[in-house]
Amino acid sequence: MKFKRFLSVPILAVFMLLCFVYYITVFIFIEDWVGLQSYSGSLNAMIFTFLAALSIFSFSVCVLTDPGQVPASYVPDVEENGISDEEIKRNSVQSKLCDKCSTYKPPRAHHCRVCRRCVLRMDHHCVWVNNCVGYWNYKAFFMLVLYATIGSIYSTVIIITCAFRKDWDFSGHTPVKVTCGFMMTALSLTLGTLLGWHIYLIIHNMTTIEYYEGIRAAWMARKSGQNHRHPFNLGACKNITLVLGPNMLKWLCPTAVSYLKDGLTFPVLRDNS
Repeated sequence: MKFKRFLSVPILAVFMLLCFVYYITVFIFIEDWVGLQSYSGSLNAMIFTFLAALSIFSFSVCVLTDPGQVPASYVPDVEENGISDEEIKRNSVQSKLCDKCSTYKPPRAHHCRVCRRCVLRMDHHCVWVNNCVGYWNYKAFFMLVLYATIGSIYSTVIIITCAFRKDWDFSGHTPVKVTCGFMMTALSLTLGTLLGWHIYLIIHNMTTIEYYEGIRAAWMARKSGQNHRHPFNLGACKNITLVLGPNMLKWLCPTAVSYLKDGLTFPVLRDNS
């Protein structure tokens, strides 16, 4: 019964926000700017509707897709898990035992206190999708942020264009339109910042949890006179293909994840020194 995940106040809030943005963009600003009956009005409405549909689809995939659960039979293989000797010395097999689940967990897996289980390549638990963002639904989450950012920027541009073309005189309903304009600008900045953050994480093949763990690990390494390197950072191009897939034509499809394996092992940057 995965559809029960939609019965959540934050998810309903997301749908209400999306409907509100769609309504003001199409039926207020595009209509006021060029009119929905005109060619340019119909074209802009179609483009924004397409972006909204992609956002809803990516959102639904992210909500319904299980992020990845650690198999009950999982036992770490120290010799074949692809981690260098130095990494093994720093992280003993005992450190892979989850204190909450009392079972072993693979590299990059973390325990979610909300879901009450370990999640493969966990990035974070997102209340807005009522689900963890992990190995199997991270791409859908990234596509959601991407399409939502493009859509909000598109809406903001339409609002600004409408304001200049119509020469708003702040009479009638214009103050409401100005408020909507400020709201869409704030939403675009917020989503744009989130998109930029996850682009950074993808380029470095990190999760949000690993980023903050890396800060502490780098501090500890500096105290002992050593250098810290994220072991899963294989270079920007390789990192992108590991997250979005090797086929660029499928990068923008949130359900194109056939390239993903079991989420128990990951390639690492071996120490060649």
